[in-house]
Amino acid sequence: MSFSADVKTEICRGSLNRKCCAVAEAYGVVLFCHTFSPQSVKIVTEHGEFAARLPRLFRKAFGVSFDETVRTDSGTYVLRIREPEKIARIYNVFGLDRESGVVLHLNRGILERECCDVSFARGAFLAGGSVTDPEKRYHLELVTTHRKIAAETYSLLLDLGFSPRDMERAGAAILYFKQSDQIEDFLTAIGAPVRAMELMEAKVEKEMRNAINRRCNCDDANATKVVDAAQTQLAAIRRLRETGRFEELPVQIQETALARERDPAASLAELAAGLRVSKSAVNHRMRKLLELAGK
Repeated sequence: MSFSADVKTEICRGSLNRKCCAVAEAYGVVLFCHTFSPQSVKIVTEHGEFAARLPRLFRKAFGVSFDETVRTDSGTYVLRIREPEKIARIYNVFGLDRESGVVLHLNRGILERECCDVSFARGAFLAGGSVTDPEKRYHLELVTTHRKIAAETYSLLLDLGFSPRDMERAGAAILYFKQSDQIEDFLTAIGAPVRAMELMEAKVEKEMRNAINRRCNCDDANATKVVDAAQTQLAAIRRLRETGRFEELPVQIQETALARERDPAASLAELAAGLRVSKSAVNHRMRKLLELAGK
């Protein structure tokens, strides 16, 4: 099961308490579902828990049942209402005129409280939302084929303290989040705090892996620098020996050169510890050695 499906499963396990919030959630569902018209309400979903929640939601919100519930061979659930009286009751609850056919509009007047705004967002996500596995990337989106609904939902989300982005894809209007903290807060608000916590944990693990990789890369780079510097120093020592000038070096520089020859892979700090002097002293002696070898 995908992370998005897990989120919807957690949401659907939540209870339906207040009727006003049930109405708001159902409002989000029908405005982001497959079909909502004066002739038909049609909801199509691949999610079994959502399909099971819908009859309870519609009874709580409108006192109506679905005329048809079908599971296709592909595993998709299709729920329909065609009876004019049922559709008229839904229209009436939403303050819409079924005869005029004007349905593609978010009537904020029926969202009585902030909890109802959140419930609307929950319904919109269940019907038209998805969220990417946080192990891959951070992306949550709400999709509708109606620009007006997208624009009005955008305003509602702003009022709730969220900052979605918007775009169009293949003729659909999309509201989306790409910031992990916004997705976490949104999932927590609509009833999926456990999955929000999983997203936080995935983010922390990803940041730790990145930090470890950066540290390893830095260590590799430093190790390369140590090896390169040591090879340069060893070459200088060989040059001084070949030209007979090694014995003429100051005693301290000779000691440092001998320590380098004994341990070609040691860092300056390790050489300093063996010679019982400071790292800066070893660094100074090596610079002097290179200078003398270059003459």
